[in-house]
Amino acid sequence: MKTKSALFFLFLCYQSIFAQDIQGSWEGSLSIQGRSLPLIFNIQKNGDSYQTSLDSPMQGAKGIPVKETKYINNELQLNAPEFNLKYDGLFNGVAIEGTFSQNGASFPLVLTKLKAGEKVLIRPQEPQPPFDYPIEEVTFVNPKDKNTLAGTLTLPKNKKNAPIVVLITGSGSQDRNSSLYGHQPFAVIAHDFAQKGIGVLRLDDRGVGGSSKGKPEDTSENFATDISAAVDFLSSKGYKNIGLMGHSEGGLIAPIVANKNKKVQFVISLAGPGIPIDRMMLLQSQSIMKAEGATAGQIAATSAFNERIYAYIINYTGRNLKSDFQEYIKQEYKKLTQNQGATVAQIDDFARQQAQVITSPWYVYFLKFNPDAYWSKLKIPVLALNGSLDVQVKSAENLAGIQASLEKSGNKKGVFRELPGLNHLFQEAKTGTVSEYASLTQTISPLVLNTVSDWILTL
Repeated sequence: MKTKSALFFLFLCYQSIFAQDIQGSWEGSLSIQGRSLPLIFNIQKNGDSYQTSLDSPMQGAKGIPVKETKYINNELQLNAPEFNLKYDGLFNGVAIEGTFSQNGASFPLVLTKLKAGEKVLIRPQEPQPPFDYPIEEVTFVNPKDKNTLAGTLTLPKNKKNAPIVVLITGSGSQDRNSSLYGHQPFAVIAHDFAQKGIGVLRLDDRGVGGSSKGKPEDTSENFATDISAAVDFLSSKGYKNIGLMGHSEGGLIAPIVANKNKKVQFVISLAGPGIPIDRMMLLQSQSIMKAEGATAGQIAATSAFNERIYAYIINYTGRNLKSDFQEYIKQEYKKLTQNQGATVAQIDDFARQQAQVITSPWYVYFLKFNPDAYWSKLKIPVLALNGSLDVQVKSAENLAGIQASLEKSGNKKGVFRELPGLNHLFQEAKTGTVSEYASLTQTISPLVLNTVSDWILTL
């Protein structure tokens, strides 16, 4: 599923004696194991002190808080003790030359000032105004969970009764453009479809952008009610040919909604699960480890460990899952790291962190989910696409799973395609690894855009 990280965080600032003003956005790149990681420091003056934010575009992190900033005699000092992060640099009038440190490792980092509007990451497919089709900002309430959803509705110009698609994001909290690593695939899709005669509604997830917050116990089933509310919203505006297109976890949510809301006329799965999630995740970890150069022994050991962990969650019948699981995973991790020098404190910390994530309501629901329960009941047209280089949702196994499920219901309206050379985000890729996503300038392959739009327009 989608991969998300937030390594760096924003600065609340201090101190001010300065010789040369450094307000503005400053960009530099760390070289880490042969890879370039751009960082942007956004510095603004606030009274006699400075207020600064840090962006890491390739990690999808923006406006991240850090604790201290000092700028005295052209020397810039940034300190985020909660992340063990520091930067010390000297402004020479043209650039800031310094050292970036985190978790005991140090790297040279030279910062240069960005021009107004200049972007660090090149994203040539990102739509640019002016737009020659109607765009409407919308809000509506999910009557089931009482939360407010905000989004953007794009429509074809001068075309009545156009098909319209609700886009569904993958796992994690995302905005309406499904922004990730500087890419905005849902904005690209909406722009492309509007020009071809297809409407699109894309939404901010709960707690993002204009959408109200959800609850800690929310699961994919709750998110499905948001999408069903979106379908009803479009229906209330007079649209009849309404479809769903979900990416990754969104491809899990789409068949849930289509089974419960009969206004849905078609479903498109982009790298959606087609097999039980515990099996899908085992294949995922194996593929990622292999792509990153792990040995067969390491892959086997990790797979066996994960399989035991998943089975514990799925079969648990006790009363305090978090506490019991924390003790269980601690003992399992000791076995996995035997003779590898892991300290008691490290093992305890690992168990605590994993228990926090894996016992959350969303994760437990997700891990127990079998997509067949919903795919096998659909009678409407389905288009399922996967990239051949996808390491997160393996193409062959998941496409075969969706196909087998549709066959159970006698549904002969399914189309299943593995697209060569594409990764989980449907970019034209070389390796398919997660670390490659941000380095690719392409947001989404034109092959995907054309395959999906052609299919919709022939329904």
